[in-house]
Amino acid sequence: MTQLTTQDLTRIVASYGLPTLLGRLVDYLEADFRRWPEFDKSPRSAAHSPMGVIELMPVADAKDYSFKYVNGHPGNTKLGLSTVVAFGVLADMDTGMPTLISELTLTTALRTAATSVMAAKLLARKDATSMALIGNGAQSEFQALAFHHLMGIDEVRVFDTDPAATDKLVRNLAAAAPSLRVLRSASVAQAVRGASIVTTVTADKANADILTAEMIEPGMHINGVGGDCPGKTELAPEAVKMCSVFVEFEPQSRIEGELQQMPADFPATELWEVLTLRSAGRRSGVEVTLFDSVGFALEDYSALRLVRDCAKELGLGREAELIPALRDPKDLFGELAAAPAGARLRVA
Repeated sequence: MTQLTTQDLTRIVASYGLPTLLGRLVDYLEADFRRWPEFDKSPRSAAHSPMGVIELMPVADAKDYSFKYVNGHPGNTKLGLSTVVAFGVLADMDTGMPTLISELTLTTALRTAATSVMAAKLLARKDATSMALIGNGAQSEFQALAFHHLMGIDEVRVFDTDPAATDKLVRNLAAAAPSLRVLRSASVAQAVRGASIVTTVTADKANADILTAEMIEPGMHINGVGGDCPGKTELAPEAVKMCSVFVEFEPQSRIEGELQQMPADFPATELWEVLTLRSAGRRSGVEVTLFDSVGFALEDYSALRLVRDCAKELGLGREAELIPALRDPKDLFGELAAAPAGARLRVA
């Protein structure tokens, strides 16, 4: 069982470069979404508290099983802790033996940005060059850089209710992508005015009306990333009604996404159907499209496959001694008896 740490992930990014790694991740995502019917899928299991949520996200095909542990606690930054942390596992379906345990905190930010790009390639106008980025926290740089490098976005209008978050984003983007034009905005309305693409990635666990109907413009594509659990939304219901809505896994999105505000018969199309040409994506230059992104386990499966493959290519990772290597598979108790003399089991 190979273990990959955050240090391994940063080495992977440094070795391949962020644009190349993001591009490969989009390729992995598209390949797996095209195999959608092959996967055993279910909505994630979530344990909610007033302060946040802890989730387990499983998915499997005939070869591999994967899951991710992830939390979302918006108040953690006041404690000096991350809002989101995650790790994930790949296991062999034939034997049940885990083959990989990996950090997924950094990787989740990469896969979320890559998934946004995968959707925008299908749903945004081909002439899109500007993006509004609402919410300038931990995932904002990844979104901005993915769209800059993979979709040719050359202008990003940024807004956050916390000016320090915007300062951080502007500073990091200036260093990472000097050719990307970053414009500070005084409000959400100012940021989205005239933007081809709008990405909302806020953290508050609330039913928020960050985008309202009067802000929606013809031809706009919206990535609604922050509304990812029950009771947490970013678009006003009247704004959602103006959009053609696309989702990852509809049963999960009905519970957690912007769709939770809509009647059960409000139409939504799963992305895999667009990728396989079973359904249309954008149908006109004036249509308003919404990718109601809540995050689905298949995206983590794709990301885990990629980091596993990159680690093999680079010789990274170490053996994680989490499973006993038994000389006799039927003698688990003997593993205790084989402990060092000073630590042997007392049975009397």
